[in-house]
Amino acid sequence: MYDICVIGAGPAGISSAVYAASRGLETVVLEEKEVGGLLGGVSTVTHYSGIVEGETGASFAERLKRQAESYGIDIRREKVLSAELEGDVKTIVTDAGTYKAKAVIIAAGTTPRKLGIPGEKELCGHGVGMNAAKAAEKYEGRDVFVVGGADGAVKEALFLAKYAGKLRIIHFEDKLGAIPEFAEKAEKAENIELLLHTRLVELTGEKEVEALKLEDVHTGQTQIIRSEGCGVFIYAGSTPNTGIYPGLLQEDGYLVTDSRQQTNVPGVYAAGDICVKQVRQAATAVADGAVAAINAAAYCKNNE
Repeated sequence: MYDICVIGAGPAGISSAVYAASRGLETVVLEEKEVGGLLGGVSTVTHYSGIVEGETGASFAERLKRQAESYGIDIRREKVLSAELEGDVKTIVTDAGTYKAKAVIIAAGTTPRKLGIPGEKELCGHGVGMNAAKAAEKYEGRDVFVVGGADGAVKEALFLAKYAGKLRIIHFEDKLGAIPEFAEKAEKAENIELLLHTRLVELTGEKEVEALKLEDVHTGQTQIIRSEGCGVFIYAGSTPNTGIYPGLLQEDGYLVTDSRQQTNVPGVYAAGDICVKQVRQAATAVADGAVAAINAAAYCKNNE
């Protein structure tokens, strides 16, 4: 029996665990993949207060892990399969065991969304759907395509452009949706071309990407760009990992919480990108985690 079970080891989850452990609560963290969540896979971490120079997603994730371990927090690499959240004792079932806790903090984040176009699934891992930080050097001097125009997409495009011979950003809007800092750098980069009001509608190739089919959203006209061995990095948003929590109040798939990060079920809290919120950034995720843990600790104390 744990006091608090945290689901997810991204910034929100680790923040929750540290604040819970600092209050003397027996805490376990369940994470299907790696500490750091989606942030752990980005090329660079920007804007977060106090980051070290040259901070990468991997280095940030490693420091999160070390901090949690310094508090003696038990981090288990297991996939959560189901959760019974009603009552005084919560039960979490994973692919490796069953955990019971007085309170639960759900910080399971989101999963990158697929485009759902022909060729995407077949070529995944063969030029499509890769991690930019890990795959960039493989595409040195080659053509690279980045799908998406928001902050995350353009930031990764700027990183990939350091290696690519030519990089094209494919975005369905008439202008990039990224903040000026990123958008202006992309517009000025010599080897970056913006393909605006354009959608990627098909990928073709046998063992690697050979061609991309694009469609102009205004005219409906299509064009084929042939580029054997190119890299295609897709940033089409994400979907919240809330499928196994049907008993929790949701809005557009995101968990609804109050000012204490509590859901509609007593003793169950949520933090980070999985919540209904205006801003989804590492800074807000960490803040959510702190608020959730402080209130979860109070809940545990009040129910001793």
